[in-house]
Amino acid sequence: NTTNLLHLLRQVQAMGKHGFMTPKAIGNRIKSKGLQKLKFYCQMCQKQCRDENGFKCHTLSESHQRQLLLFADNSDSYLDQFSLEFKDEYVGLLKRRFNGRRVNANHAYQEYIADREHIHMNSTQWETLTEFVKWLGREGIVKADDTEKGWFVTYIDKDPEAIARAEKKNKMASTDEERQERFLLEQMERAKAHNTDAGPSVSTVLQRDEESEEKVVFAMPKSIGPRKLKVEPVIKNNALQVDSDKVSNHSSKPKKSGEKKRSAIEELMAENEAGKKRKKKKDSWLAENIVVKIVAKDLGKDFYKAKCVIEEVFDTYGAKVKVIKTGKKVKLDQSHLETVIPQVGRKILVLNGAYEGSKAILDKLNVDDFTVDVTIGSGVCKGRMVTDIPYEDVSKLYTND
Repeated sequence: NTTNLLHLLRQVQAMGKHGFMTPKAIGNRIKSKGLQKLKFYCQMCQKQCRDENGFKCHTLSESHQRQLLLFADNSDSYLDQFSLEFKDEYVGLLKRRFNGRRVNANHAYQEYIADREHIHMNSTQWETLTEFVKWLGREGIVKADDTEKGWFVTYIDKDPEAIARAEKKNKMASTDEERQERFLLEQMERAKAHNTDAGPSVSTVLQRDEESEEKVVFAMPKSIGPRKLKVEPVIKNNALQVDSDKVSNHSSKPKKSGEKKRSAIEELMAENEAGKKRKKKKDSWLAENIVVKIVAKDLGKDFYKAKCVIEEVFDTYGAKVKVIKTGKKVKLDQSHLETVIPQVGRKILVLNGAYEGSKAILDKLNVDDFTVDVTIGSGVCKGRMVTDIPYEDVSKLYTND
């Protein structure tokens, strides 16, 4: 009995030394729950090692060697699979977590790697996060921009329903602007027709005949008795009446000789034009089917200062261009291109500002001010003269001739 008892005590002591609840076992489990170093992770075996010695032992193991043989047989297939899974999970996080908001790419990556089962970047075709973000921008999956605080990404939702909602919203906004433009043009035409029927208006100066001896007499009526005030409903004036009152009030002020009096419609049009000129411009001016010039010297003699036509715009700031003379095609950034100003009388496209996207005819070049005067040739503003548009906001339209 004594021998059996001693044997049992030895077994209990042995279990306590390497048991489940020993401090060493508890510490090992705590370490295994947290994130370990990326360089000690084997993607093929999906095994995380704690230190360099453990990773070295794993690389020398028989199971790891078998996985390496499988990878060597078809390395491109494994690399493409890991890259695709990494891209899908990262983009899915941007879509699900941030929902189209602009976010720091590194912050999103930190949230992505918080999952211990994630695909590690060292098993993909991208060596750094910067290369991965640039690739996403070139593919049009996200809008990527480099700032002092690092790379920022904005997910581009290409869902048909989301695109339809965005187009409907833009169409409603453009419809309101066109309706306002059409209303103002109708008012101008009506005012012109009225002035034509009444004859040309001539402004006269109030003069007093000094030779006349007539005196001005002011007579105050006698008060007969208290009168009842007639209460009338107050009717709010519309915008046209208010502006016409303002014009009539200002008409009493002395004006310089030769200055033409403007009507209420002309005042509204002037305010509308001023509001359009104050419209904030966009950073991107690229558009399809316009002629541009390449200004990047690094591309060589075949492309430097060559005129080309933009065939496709991608990622807002990128364009696929075709050299007009040689027919060679290349993808370039907006910073490597500049607009082309044609001869007077040729067709151009307005790239920025209030008349963005409108086709026009070049009327005059203001060389000293680096601006142009154009006549709008499309839309509700067709036939309108617009002056002082900067060179960088217009470019020549491409034609086959």
